[in-house]
Amino acid sequence: MKILLDTSILVAALVETHPAHALAFDWLEKVRNKVHVGFVSAHSLAELYAILTRLPVKPAISPSEAQELIKDSVMEVCEVVALTAQDYDAVLNHLANIGIIGGVVYDALIMYVGAKVEVDLIVTLNEKDFKRVYPELANRIVGSKGI
Repeated sequence: MKILLDTSILVAALVETHPAHALAFDWLEKVRNKVHVGFVSAHSLAELYAILTRLPVKPAISPSEAQELIKDSVMEVCEVVALTAQDYDAVLNHLANIGIIGGVVYDALIMYVGAKVEVDLIVTLNEKDFKRVYPELANRIVGSKGI
């Protein structure tokens, strides 16, 4: 099965104290063990780095630790998918047509990656916004309850 792991799932998988760690870690492990083929949006790598380096955890995650975690636990396990300028145009056109504004544009970019590589599931802890930006893909979204 082809799955896309959202930033929220990656954060939870990499931070042991996260309330959804067990669920998220299980998804990442299934990709690592080749039960599923994992994909991640290139945008999520930057977002993950920003979140990990700002988390209020003790000890704090240093920039070099965050980079190493991302490389070893995400980039070496999942296929990273970048969007083209035409893809960004398509996402912005889609959002404008359905009247979506604000920061959920980043969720829409991640959802678009899932559609682009034709994943079976999009795994996120942010189901509500993901369903809002691409309601036609709602049946592919798996959230905190799993499948």
